[in-house]
Amino acid sequence: MKLLLDEMYSGLKEYFEVLGCDVETVRDVSLSGKMDREIAEYAKEHDLILITEDRKPAELSELLDGRFFYVDNKTKAQMIHEKICKKYRE
Repeated sequence: MKLLLDEMYSGLKEYFEVLGCDVETVRDVSLSGKMDREIAEYAKEHDLILITEDRKPAELSELLDGRFFYVDNKTKAQMIHEKICKKYRE
């Protein structure tokens, strides 16, 4: 799996690498502070899944027929809830 981590997820690069992913960050490819469209276009051109919690680059990726995973608060809450329930069997 090839990923492009948006700025807020740059710190997760090593974790995804340990999980076997091929990972680039927005910083790695000199896109920090660039327009959302440039980030979405880069991900599409390089066949990367953009991981972001910003709606605009996710929407632009969708319009470009790119691949993305949009992490909103609902998604975060569901993942945390699932892990808590699994760990404590509640």
